[in-house]
Amino acid sequence: MTRAASLQAAPAERRLRLLSCNILAGASVQRYSEYVTRSIKAVLPGRSKMDNLDRLAEMLPQFDVIGLQEADAGSLRSGFLNQTRYLAETAGMPYWSHQPNRAMARLAHTANGLISRLEPHSVLDYPLPSRIPGRGALLAQFGEGDSALAVMIAHLSLSAPARVRQLGFIAELLQDFPHAVLMGDLNTEPDSAEMRHLFNRCSLQPPTEPTLTFPSWKPRRALDHILTSAAIRLDRRWAMPQAFSDHLPLAAEIRLPAHVGGKAPARRRHR
Repeated sequence: MTRAASLQAAPAERRLRLLSCNILAGASVQRYSEYVTRSIKAVLPGRSKMDNLDRLAEMLPQFDVIGLQEADAGSLRSGFLNQTRYLAETAGMPYWSHQPNRAMARLAHTANGLISRLEPHSVLDYPLPSRIPGRGALLAQFGEGDSALAVMIAHLSLSAPARVRQLGFIAELLQDFPHAVLMGDLNTEPDSAEMRHLFNRCSLQPPTEPTLTFPSWKPRRALDHILTSAAIRLDRRWAMPQAFSDHLPLAAEIRLPAHVGGKAPARRRHR
């Protein structure tokens, strides 16, 4: 085959599968009453949490980029296990990073997590504005310059005024990236005032319809999101039926120009 023919046969676009999952530090909740009845177990390690993480790890190889919220960074409740690292290594995924946010003595240490089949060019941590510190966003950049894909993973506050400030901050960070993704537990519906504030300030697109993810045992609310900029083609977005916490995982398939997003990894690394 000639070089001209090879170039002509090169794919014009690449497809990626994304997953966002609030894992509640490995805890499984199946009804509201269990927030109270399992409150003691929530701060203690246990075999059930490890089994739950192992079930999640079995599913992860289906995806290229995974964003975690409420992963434990290594404290008593996880048996001092970095859950992002554990999931990446158990799933055989080559790249991982995490952003520890709120530490409660040695009992719990919440983090955002990134697991990826693609090698990030950079991973940056940002504290999010909030009256009570402890919320953060993790920004991974795949590729460089105009060929970069920016993926932000965030877990927002329960307070609407705090979410307005946080989404405004996120919009500023993402507005210079033509190809951008925001994924995470944003603790608000897609048609809320704070989400409209986000869509008005950057190129992220509102979903055509909500995808219900919370509570996992009977989803009624669309609190988890995978939002893409206008330059990215979103083929589909759906909630996974497997419940690993009180949120259902949210998945998406996207299409990008072939030159966007960097190269696939050649070896295992971690940060």
